[in-house]
Amino acid sequence: MAPINLRRLLIGSPLANSQASLERLSKIKALAVFASDALSSTAYATEEILFILLLAGTGALALSIPIAAAIFVLLLIVGTSYYQTIHAYPNGGGSYIVSKDNLGNLPGLIAGAALLVDYVLTVAVSIAAGVAAIVSWLPALLPYRVEIAVAAVVFMTVINLRGVRESGTVFAVPTYIFIISMFALLAVGFFKLATGTLSTVVLTDVTLSPLQQAITTFLILRAFAAGCTALTGVEAISNGIPAFERPESHNAGRTLISMVLLLGTMFVGITLLAHQIQAVPVEAETVLSQVARTVFGRNVIYIIIQLATALILILAANTSFADFPRLSSLIARDGFLPRPLSNIGDRLVFSNGIILLGALACALLIGFRGDTH
Repeated sequence: MAPINLRRLLIGSPLANSQASLERLSKIKALAVFASDALSSTAYATEEILFILLLAGTGALALSIPIAAAIFVLLLIVGTSYYQTIHAYPNGGGSYIVSKDNLGNLPGLIAGAALLVDYVLTVAVSIAAGVAAIVSWLPALLPYRVEIAVAAVVFMTVINLRGVRESGTVFAVPTYIFIISMFALLAVGFFKLATGTLSTVVLTDVTLSPLQQAITTFLILRAFAAGCTALTGVEAISNGIPAFERPESHNAGRTLISMVLLLGTMFVGITLLAHQIQAVPVEAETVLSQVARTVFGRNVIYIIIQLATALILILAANTSFADFPRLSSLIARDGFLPRPLSNIGDRLVFSNGIILLGALACALLIGFRGDTH
């Protein structure tokens, strides 16, 4: 009997370079691969706004509505910009390429470095937030959240080492379950609001001070900046154009439009419902969990929403696994990062970049004990 090759078992047999065109993604799979990060941010962006506003007491939480509206306008502006970039840079036009070509090496490197840091943080924050959703449902798992998060990063790393197309197939189902569950939550929530049957959230063992500090312009801007986590991952599609089926720019542009519309609708809708039920950020339960529990109660639908949220938050890290290796390979080819990051592995992906990203994310999760804040 031939010995088992663990490497081949985990990541599969090598692919020939001629198979690269077969590894491209349809719009449906590409939305799961490149937009899961942006879409999943709706699970925690509202909470980040409320987390800052709560410093001024519960009376300041109403400001979440105009802040969410401003972020939605910013989302439209950024989405329009990247739609133009997709067609201007059909071979991949992330901030590094655009800045470098138009402004020079230094601005390009600043943009590239910022993106690399962002991708690492995205993996750590997305997975930590996904684990928080699980803990909201099963509080007994709270002491093990770091171990669960690290295991999730290892799983993501292995799946992405197997290739782009295979990871897209794995992640498509959870992404669309999350989208359907969020729109079901919004539909039922606004129906109850319209009919006057939407109650307020009930929190136990939570003491809130009516006023802690003044509502200042700086505080509002901090809340706006925190809520801009809703824009996390919007650039991913413009970075990953070569991974789309032909015609690449057309398919990438259509996918970007779909992502922006879905993201904006879910983010604003969840913020409005959170305000209506008077949700507040607490360690033991996420704001999204409070909204789902108030709308549906603790039933099967609530559990599905929590599981879908946890899955997409954990799998949202896939956006970074798709773009961090690609971006680091471009910078490495220009001589500003170690050359091995530009090498393509057996499965036609940048394996060294994938492994580096996984290691850095694990270090963050362990160092900060899996706490998103």
